Amino acid sequence: MTTPPFSNNRNHDSNMDLLTRYRPSQGLRGLQEEVNRMFDDLFVTSRRDDEDATAAVWSPRVDMVETEDAFNIHADLPGLTKDQIHVRMEDDRLIINGQREAKKTTKEASVIRTERAFGAFYRSIRLPRTVDETKIDASFANGVLEIKVPKKVTAKPTEIKIK
Repeated sequence: MTTPPFSNNRNHDSNMDLLTRYRPSQGLRGLQEEVNRMFDDLFVTSRRDDEDATAAVWSPRVDMVETEDAFNIHADLPGLTKDQIHVRMEDDRLIINGQREAKKTTKEASVIRTERAFGAFYRSIRLPRTVDETKIDASFANGVLEIKVPKKVTAKPTEIKIK
């Protein structure tokens, strides 16, 4: 007895069992975001930016979420105070930089392992020109820097009714 090629019977040997749905956008989306971040970090737009990026030892991890009216950015900066962090907008880029000092060890103690990053840090995030730079709000609590970058009113989508 022959099993039809589109049968639900899994006991037969058919090439149809080997087919899976191919969704290239899912696998490539993360790669594209990482490549974009690398290029954003490589190609800086000003001499000051270039000097800050070159001096940086590490880059903080960042989450960025877009809502209808703003971009919300969260950067992990544990062990810092708000006075050690600098945030500015320059040439359509949000720039976060500063320095985390290493704790001094005494002569009696020897370091066994160091996994945390110390020294200068730098992160540049390209934002669209539709943001309202004059209304950016930043706060820092529990080692997390939160930045809200509002969109200009003209940048918000408007629904057009069809008559």
